[in-house]
Amino acid sequence: MSAVTLRRTDQTRHMRRFYLLDVQPDLFWNWSFVRQWGRIANPGRARVDPDPTPQEAQAVLDRHRHVNEGKGYARLPTGGTS
Repeated sequence: MSAVTLRRTDQTRHMRRFYLLDVQPDLFWNWSFVRQWGRIANPGRARVDPDPTPQEAQAVLDRHRHVNEGKGYARLPTGGTS
């Protein structure tokens, strides 16, 4: 499992946004779907949603990735929000 970085830019609308989606274990061996979003070059907001298994967390990640790609976000190869 690896983090997915999505970015959407539209210079005519002064839009520069990102999504960072990831699946991570917590300290108690549970799994979480972690997402961070906001404007590029700003820390943005974050949300952590617990899931019982890594497969369920990955399924949630895949759904969010698909929805955001439908809104015009493009996947970056790896890492970074800039």
